[in-house]
Amino acid sequence: MIENTSETIYPCPLSKAYGIPAKQAWLLLKVFLGYRLTLASLFIVLFYTHTGSPLLSIHHSPLFTYSSQSYLVLSVISAVCIIWRLTRYTVQAQLLIVTDILILTLIMHAYGGISSGIGILLAVSIASGGLLIGGRCAMFFAALASLAVLAEQVYADYTKIFDITPYSYFYTGMLGASFFTISLLSFVLAKRSEQMLQLADQQKQAISNLEELNRYIIQYLQSGIIITDQQQVIQMANEAALRLINLTVLPSKLNDISEQLERAFQLWLANNEQNFLVLAVLNQSDVHVRFMLLPTGCQFFYMIILEDGTVYNQRLQQSKLASLGRLSASIAHEIRNPLSAINHAGQLLSENPDLPAEDRRLTHIIQANTARVNHIIEDILQLSRRKDSRREKLELNSWLDGYLKIFILEQSITQNTITLLLLNEPLFVFIDPNHLKQIMDNLCQNALKYGEPEAGAIIVQTVMLKQIPCIDVIDNGSGVSRENLSHLFEPFFTTSSSGTGLGLYISKELAELNQAKLIYYVTADNKTCFRLCLFNADHTLIEI
Repeated sequence: MIENTSETIYPCPLSKAYGIPAKQAWLLLKVFLGYRLTLASLFIVLFYTHTGSPLLSIHHSPLFTYSSQSYLVLSVISAVCIIWRLTRYTVQAQLLIVTDILILTLIMHAYGGISSGIGILLAVSIASGGLLIGGRCAMFFAALASLAVLAEQVYADYTKIFDITPYSYFYTGMLGASFFTISLLSFVLAKRSEQMLQLADQQKQAISNLEELNRYIIQYLQSGIIITDQQQVIQMANEAALRLINLTVLPSKLNDISEQLERAFQLWLANNEQNFLVLAVLNQSDVHVRFMLLPTGCQFFYMIILEDGTVYNQRLQQSKLASLGRLSASIAHEIRNPLSAINHAGQLLSENPDLPAEDRRLTHIIQANTARVNHIIEDILQLSRRKDSRREKLELNSWLDGYLKIFILEQSITQNTITLLLLNEPLFVFIDPNHLKQIMDNLCQNALKYGEPEAGAIIVQTVMLKQIPCIDVIDNGSGVSRENLSHLFEPFFTTSSSGTGLGLYISKELAELNQAKLIYYVTADNKTCFRLCLFNADHTLIEI
């Protein structure tokens, strides 16, 4: 029994013919069965009502009666077997065609042989055999029908039951040739139909895969997507859109999201130039909204693109900073040459033994400020020519221990100035060592400069948060005021008259370049802490 529509049948045991999809094969078999039931019923009705007597002369009534009744009974039995799938498709199809050929030949003989025209009905059986089974089985049915017709003609000629004309054998041969032709054509037609079905199935599968891929891409886009029609009925929305508008269930219309969004959409329909909106969402950052037209073959749909305002502002800020970095680098190169000349002239002037003390103090001011300007230029150039990270696996505890020993020597400070607290377990991180050193230099130097080390030791410690290794740099400074907190990691922002405002910005950029995160917070005992969360070499970084 065939129930799986994707199954392929090899119907004929004489030949492994082309495959036919099972659902279509059983449907064709039912159509042919319906034709048989109709034909058998028609024969019986014509016989008992004598409607066909003017057209067809029955030469052998008992043979016609038994043959037509057997034809109807066999068709009914086949209907039961086909509907309930009591036999295999191959067996059932072969029985239908073979019995069709034999019984129609008997009915043809009962009606007066080949001259009655009943033999043309065998062509339908041959064509059905080519469509239902195909392969060499179709040729076998054509040969069987040709032999049956020829045998009937020879028997009629031998027994002299009815008149045989000289052209009867010629008609028999032509009818047999037509059987083979029909069989071949039906086979070719079935083969072509099969190829078209296979192509349609392939295209259907390709379209299904593309739809699934598009659905996956849309669902996991960072931007929110809402599809609506002109009546503002929402057809679809991805997960990002629901998250951005702070909803868990897909609303039915735009005004269920926001009346502001509904008005902006109507305004955009009237004037397509006004396609941008900043949508305020309760307890979340603002959402930037854009409208787009999606024309289809039948009707118009509209796509509403939602973006997190924070992400949008970050992109805008990055674009501005990239332009600023290129401009600053160009300016820095131009400043460096005259700055070197000023510094060199100040050094030569300070070496003059006849220079008064007041003027010598002025030369020291010149040298100190040229050094400060040169330091700013170095930071700007370093920012503009930043290279990709070359990350490697580091054991954090041992690296920090070695780093602080060198840092203490370089800064000429005592051992008690910085206290190192390490976890007992080894921590392995994945980061560029040079970038990590630069970040730690900035954090530790800021702690020495602004963290009031005289009030207590600076603490550098390792912690593990949600399988993420982190470094805390804690000092005793007064911290960052609330109004300056949002600008803490912006470039050129500083509260010091001698600072460049690039240290923390560069540190944050280097951290993100290594898939790490640099944050600022105040500890429970009101101490300032910068926390660097690094990429765990054994686990994936989790957002915190």
